[in-house]
Amino acid sequence: MALIPYGKQHLSEQDYAAVLEVLKSDYLTQGPQVPAFEAAVAELTEAAHAVAVNSATSALHLACLALGLGPGDRLWTSPITFVASANCGRYCGAEVDFVDIDPHTRNLCPQQLAQKLAQAAATYTLPKVLVVVHMAGASAPMAEIAALAKRYQVAIIEDASHAMGAYYQQAPVGGCQYSDISVFSFHPVKVVTAGEAGVATTQNATLAKALRQLRSHGITRDAEDSHAALPPWGYEQHALGMNYRLSDIHAALGRSQLTQLGSFIARRFALAERYHQALADLPVKRPVLDPESAWHLYLIELEHADTRRAVFEAMRAQGIGVNVHYIPVHTQPYYQALGFQLGDFPLAEQYYAGALTLPLYPDLTEQQQDTVIAALQKVIEDA
Repeated sequence: MALIPYGKQHLSEQDYAAVLEVLKSDYLTQGPQVPAFEAAVAELTEAAHAVAVNSATSALHLACLALGLGPGDRLWTSPITFVASANCGRYCGAEVDFVDIDPHTRNLCPQQLAQKLAQAAATYTLPKVLVVVHMAGASAPMAEIAALAKRYQVAIIEDASHAMGAYYQQAPVGGCQYSDISVFSFHPVKVVTAGEAGVATTQNATLAKALRQLRSHGITRDAEDSHAALPPWGYEQHALGMNYRLSDIHAALGRSQLTQLGSFIARRFALAERYHQALADLPVKRPVLDPESAWHLYLIELEHADTRRAVFEAMRAQGIGVNVHYIPVHTQPYYQALGFQLGDFPLAEQYYAGALTLPLYPDLTEQQQDTVIAALQKVIEDA
């Protein structure tokens, strides 16, 4: 492992105690911690409902299923994201397509979306679902995107995997003011962690009910939902669901971490500001210094993209775990086999060519950050 990784979880004595308490309890799974974790997420996001599952990928899949996505339907998303944002559509048998990015924010571009929706309407190929990614923790322009989606009757899933604790127009991301469902990740490198977990939030009780049923084999034990009177041990399967349940162990850690969310984001923003000032004179494109972002990642673009590999390898050789987020999804072999080609989304490809992710996490010290900055300056000069 690099001496300075690009991302890393922060665990406190409080977190250890929360997990240990569950390990000593009667419930390791399907106990009281999962609903308590869900309630904490719902409160933070101002969502009516929160449904916890074992990963954000699972949450995206269930969100698509709950919205009725299936064969013959289409899902659109950004090409600059992790593959899960697109794969969730393929899991449902739907076709997947992409909308190019705004090179300023690296999020899905509403102007590109407007043009593509108009073309799709003319050819009767509109998407059923649009997955809007909040890249690096900064919200996409949801008001503009939602207005377009409403005009063309397209459902919206916010892939807020990077954005727990972020805000958009002074309201917490995940409140679903402009979407049907929002999805968060609690992977160890994210803003807060549960070890591994995902949560879907929604304001829609019907969608929440579907999400809950689908995460547990499509089974219900609720007498009100049953087709016949159930015996005390009874249950009914109403849909082809999954086993995407979250354990109480993970939920306890996630719940504990959420109480520290404010301090985590404050530290991330402070480090982002230091980067922003220190890199001002380097030949790099810095991210927008958005105070409402969760600052999951600090992304730069090298002005001389042809030096990216040399810069990457030189930084790694010094124990600095730079990374690249993300390889455009449409350039992956799986999606190339579906007919996508290089050049399909030029703004995404242009961003990727020079993209570099610098270390950013709460435990990163200013001394370590200064080491990263000095090393970057030196390797850029030498590249």
